[in-house]
Order: sequence, then structure tokens, then C-alpha cells
Amino acid sequence: MKKTLLVLSLIIGTYILIGVKAEELVEIPDQAIRIRVIGNSNSEYDQEKKQEIRKEVQLYMQNLLKDANTTEEARTIINNNLNNLNKNIDTYLTQINYDKDYTINFGLNYFPEKEYKGIKYKEGLYESLLITLGEGKGNNWWCVLFPPICLLEAEETETNEVEYRSFVKELIEKYF
Repeated sequence: MKKTLLVLSLIIGTYILIGVKAEELVEIPDQAIRIRVIGNSNSEYDQEKKQEIRKEVQLYMQNLLKDANTTEEARTIINNNLNNLNKNIDTYLTQINYDKDYTINFGLNYFPEKEYKGIKYKEGLYESLLITLGEGKGNNWWCVLFPPICLLEAEETETNEVEYRSFVKELIEKYF
């Protein structure tokens, strides 16, 4: 009984601490690989095309990384398929009649601080797949490519909303 009470106290204490720290800057783990697509401009047309390209790249990357179990495996798969990704984007841009140039960079890329749903993500250099459309002066979209957080999002939903869940809260609800 004492062990159960101790475990329950630790879980509740951790849950409270996590809730208190939610307003602090969040740092994506070093072993994560991000993906970022930067629009040519903020015109409605360029942002719409950015979203279309984002969806296409997400689906392509989901297929590529579905069997990757480690960051090293994901990194190798991405590096080995950069030419194929380039061809895929070329083909897709032709299909949607979008004639902007683009660049692809896989490596350390700068991400500005971002606040999303009350959570601030720390700025910095992160290992990432960066796709810049045209002049790259528009708003961007980014997500965590590996572990496949945004790839799961691409598979399950058509919305841009992200749902945050607490592991500790789920444990409490499941067992108590």
C-alpha cells in the first residue's frame, strides 16, 4: 500500500510539475529530425502551394521512414533518397503548375523561436530537412520528421491542429 501511495504521489507530483513548466521554452530532443517548408511569399497563392507541397512531402517521407527505428536509420534513409525527393518535388510542382525554384537542404538548419498553443519552442540549429520555395520569404510550416510525429499527423488527419496529451495524465486515468 505504501509503494502504491508513493508511486501515485510521484505521478501526481510529476504531472503538476509538467503543467507548471508548460509555459517555459520547450527544446526538441537532439535525436529528433525536423522538417520545414518555407513559402515563397505570404501571398494566399504561395501559402496555398506551400501547404500542397507540404502534404506531398509528408506523404512521401511517411512512406520512406515507415520502417526506421532509430535516428541513424532515418538519417541514412533521408540521405540516400534526397535525389528521389528532388524528383518527386519536381514532378509534383509540374502537376500543380507551380513554377518557383526550390532548394532542399538536409543538415543543421536554423529555426526561430515559435509559440504554438501556448508552448514556446526554443530557437536554434536543428538537424532537419529544409525545403525553401522560391525566395523563401513566406511563412513556414515545420514539424518533427523523426520520431514520426508529423508523419502520423499526415496519415491520420487533414487538419493543421495538433493535440497535446500527457502521458502521466493518461496513466492516472487508466489506473485510477
